Amino acid sequence: MVRKAVIPAAGLGTRFLPATKAQPKEMLPIIDKPAIQYVVEEAVDSGIEDILIIIGRGKRAIEDHFDRSPDLETMLKEAKMMDFYHEMRRIADMANIHFIRQREQTGLGTAISSARHHIGNEPFAVLLGDTLIQSVIPVTQQLTDIYEQYKHSVVALEEVASENFSRFGIIGGERIDDTLWRLTELVEKPKKRESPSNLAIAGRYILTPEIFKSIDQTKPDNHGQLQLTDALQNLLKREAISGYLIEGKRFDLGEKMDFLKINIEFALKRQDLGKSFRRYLEELLGDISKKNG
Repeated sequence: MVRKAVIPAAGLGTRFLPATKAQPKEMLPIIDKPAIQYVVEEAVDSGIEDILIIIGRGKRAIEDHFDRSPDLETMLKEAKMMDFYHEMRRIADMANIHFIRQREQTGLGTAISSARHHIGNEPFAVLLGDTLIQSVIPVTQQLTDIYEQYKHSVVALEEVASENFSRFGIIGGERIDDTLWRLTELVEKPKKRESPSNLAIAGRYILTPEIFKSIDQTKPDNHGQLQLTDALQNLLKREAISGYLIEGKRFDLGEKMDFLKINIEFALKRQDLGKSFRRYLEELLGDISKKNG
């Protein structure tokens, strides 16, 4: 059973400067909720309530967000703003959330390695803090179901266009069925001609504790980064790894276009905003068509 999750959230967020100069990119709002809250809720909705968030310098806002705020709660109660009051309490109480600081930005492998004492000798989920996935069944739950069947590590997969191969870890493997692969190779950010497939790792993992030994035996890349993809390649020497083609739509919060898309798509699905926002978009597109016509 997968009981624990690790959320790496120590990146500097340079692609969103100046918005991320004084706040973590994981705290950028998707409408009225910080991005990392969606990630935590995915873990909780997948049955995981012990969560370790790996942060870096300047990320205190993430800790504050998931902590109690007695003064704010008192003000909301006195103002009879009970919907907001209950939401603040829910955020603070929805999981046992712990924090550890990644002191050096030396790769995702280093971040995961720092979680070993918290994880111990049990399987755990990894959810990248800057990746949101819109799905009916939480993607972490999808991976957990595969893990419970095979009892080895599982990575989430998505199909990507060839021009984007160099942005992802790409897998090669044997296809088991329409959604499942037995991995034979993992390559970090390959060139198009060197890519073993069009299947990219989609920011979600279920890992066995054997990954820590593999990280210890993995060398940093040419940029001094210890890549989790390279550690997984080493893990293949010890155990099988499955890849699962997820049912969902992934958004990368490191990409400005994805950030715009997710705000639009999430707003359209909101009961309180969907109809009026759709009407606004239709009017806006109509005005643009008239100007261009």
